[in-house]
Amino acid sequence: MEKEKRQQRILSVIRAKPVATQGELATHLGRAGFSVTQSSVSRDIDELGIVKRQGRYVVPERARGAAARGLLSLEAAGDALVVAKCEPGLASAVAVEIDRANLEEIVGTLAGEDTVFIAAQDRKAQRVALRKIWGLFDTKF
Repeated sequence: MEKEKRQQRILSVIRAKPVATQGELATHLGRAGFSVTQSSVSRDIDELGIVKRQGRYVVPERARGAAARGLLSLEAAGDALVVAKCEPGLASAVAVEIDRANLEEIVGTLAGEDTVFIAAQDRKAQRVALRKIWGLFDTKF
């Protein structure tokens, strides 16, 4: 729960003001009552898919291309699992698209009605897979 609140705060801060360094972001989080380290901020940035553009952190606009094709969100779970939330009835289509991409970091997918479990090789592969999957779904920066 703490991690989710912290990550939501990170997204809010980055959307509200220019942030150029992880140190600046940690300072903002500290002022908001979160106890963080540079490494926890770095992991959050990776998990959230935040990128640096023109010297500042930005949140990619994912909704347009991705949601139009069924993908609503991606979240790391544990050390080697990615959970994709999808529009109802479109999880299988999302899983097929991920499988067809033949990403070397992904071992396999399992789709339900609105959720896809994506197995990665390890934690590092999980982070790479998150970025590559968003890329498959036409993430606009």
